Amino acid sequence: MPGMHERIRRARASVNFSQSHLADHIGVKRSAVAQWERKDGPNPTLEHMSRLALVTGVCLEWLGTGRGPATAEAANAAPAMLASDYAQDDLEAECLMAFRRLQLAQRAQVVAIMHVLLKRA
Repeated sequence: MPGMHERIRRARASVNFSQSHLADHIGVKRSAVAQWERKDGPNPTLEHMSRLALVTGVCLEWLGTGRGPATAEAANAAPAMLASDYAQDDLEAECLMAFRRLQLAQRAQVVAIMHVLLKRA
């Protein structure tokens, strides 16, 4: 069974993210991802593992333990979180999903634009 460091690397590779890109999506530094991917490195916190699973589309149980299917599709299960759980309509759900795909710096820019638009309203 692959160790957690290997499962993290596989999850990252499955979405073609660099360590930096994954770190931006999770809200950590690239060095944290590099440490998690080392054989003797520390494990991420549960919060970071949850974010990693959501961003990469892998099952949290597989990521944390190596048991079960690696992806929700393989398990024929729903993803851990659906935009519709939080969005009030289809447009808001589309915005939320697009927002989640942005890097952290881009997210900050989107929020700044929204504040400008709200001031004009």
